[in-house]
Parts: sequence; C-alpha cells; structure tokens
Amino acid sequence: MKTFEKELDNSKRTKCEIWTRAMGYCRPVQNFNKGKKSEFYERKYFTESATMESMNCNCVYDKKIA
Repeated sequence: MKTFEKELDNSKRTKCEIWTRAMGYCRPVQNFNKGKKSEFYERKYFTESATMESMNCNCVYDKKIA
C-alpha cells in the first residue's frame, strides 16, 4: 500500500474555526477575549475510564433502577 504525503501551500489551506460551549451556547473561540481564550487553551480533557484507572478504582456500578 502506498502512502502519499503532500504538504499544502499556505495559500491553499482553509483556516479551521474552533467552537466551544460557553455560558449555555456555542461560540467560536476566536471571538473570546484574551482571558477567556487562555482559559480555553489551558483546559484538560479526560475520559472516565482513564480517570478510574489512574485512581486505581475498582468501583462496581449498580445498574438497578429503583
């Protein structure tokens, strides 16, 4: 299988717009003020399974509905 790696010229690239949910509705990050932008880029994302593993938690969830 051949893989083709070709880099685009900057003139042919399209700027990617990042949106996030802030204060109850979605907004583009580029419209944030300086402080809100830095807060957005400092965020850390996690998954529940990775968090549970890092805590060495062997929790069993009860699936019964009362």
